[in-house]
Amino acid sequence: MNNLFEQMKTGNIQQMKAYAAINELKILEDLNNYNPVLCGTFPINIDIKGSDLDIIMEVTELDSFASKLHALYADKENFSLIRKTIRGKEVVKANFTFHDFEFELFGQAQPVHKQFAYLHMKIEYELLRRNPELREKVISLKKLGYKTEPVFCKLLDISGDPYEGLILYGVEEGIVQV
Repeated sequence: MNNLFEQMKTGNIQQMKAYAAINELKILEDLNNYNPVLCGTFPINIDIKGSDLDIIMEVTELDSFASKLHALYADKENFSLIRKTIRGKEVVKANFTFHDFEFELFGQAQPVHKQFAYLHMKIEYELLRRNPELREKVISLKKLGYKTEPVFCKLLDISGDPYEGLILYGVEEGIVQV
């Protein structure tokens, strides 16, 4: 999964632009201590116009992480920083716009390979690998306004919470372990 970001360097035009924007901001270098990983739709080539760049990180000290994000990105367009609890874990999330891309930087005290965003991407990547014709169906539904995980659940007939459901499906299919 780690080489998906590097493949964007020679991917489609939007992937190449996203790759360049991330590198210009030096996010992966500046936040290297937090093991940053780009997740979401761009690395697996199901992004649409308006898709954001989700970079997740393992953060044990949320206060200093929030301060660092503020110092690095507060001058960016539409910058916001929030701290909240998701599924019982405290997180820090920064959002901003740079070169027409919406960025979301997300940190929580959990290894990146165990975070939902990473697990979802891994499951979605494998499902697209197993069933290439799924890609166009996913993109079509996303263009209608559906979020990524609900799209996969709709196409795979997974009921209930799509974020939990996709993880359970991935476990059942042997794609991920939690």
